[in-house]
Amino acid sequence: MKNTTTLALTTLLVGSISLNVAAAQDWKDDAKDAWLDGKAETTLLLNTNLNSFDIMTDVKNGHVTLTGQVESSVDKALAAELIKSLDGVKGVDNKLTVMNEDEGTSEVVKTLTDSKVATVVKTRLLFSTDVSGTQINVDVADGVVTLQGEVASDAERQLALTIAKNTDDVKKVVDKIKVKTS
Repeated sequence: MKNTTTLALTTLLVGSISLNVAAAQDWKDDAKDAWLDGKAETTLLLNTNLNSFDIMTDVKNGHVTLTGQVESSVDKALAAELIKSLDGVKGVDNKLTVMNEDEGTSEVVKTLTDSKVATVVKTRLLFSTDVSGTQINVDVADGVVTLQGEVASDAERQLALTIAKNTDDVKKVVDKIKVKTS
């Protein structure tokens, strides 16, 4: 009977210690999440480009979920990038909704996208050994790429057009390339 009582008390004691250790770990994890949540809220509050009162944060095991509304897709991306940059954040689930989605992409985003497309197309033309990239001018407006210049052959013209068409975010390519006549 004495061994049974000792065994029961030992089991109870070990179980109690295990529960206390698990509870202490849960408390520690909850404290870390609360600390991250505070950092996230403060980061959003201090950013003058965002209305932080419309953005809610929830942290679970170092993963931050953003909910609420923002003015534009740029604001949505900005909020996620700000939170991703915080020490201790393991991931961001960006569930923010854009209030002005129906108004289309902002002019700033269109301009940046056009600049990126122009740079990518021009760079690809310059790095192609089969195209006279320095002889071709690249203009982009609303995703429409206009290629203008002079090349040695029709095959070179076709290659330049294909390079432009195969670039991300290009909606259309306008051909104003002339083939040199000898």
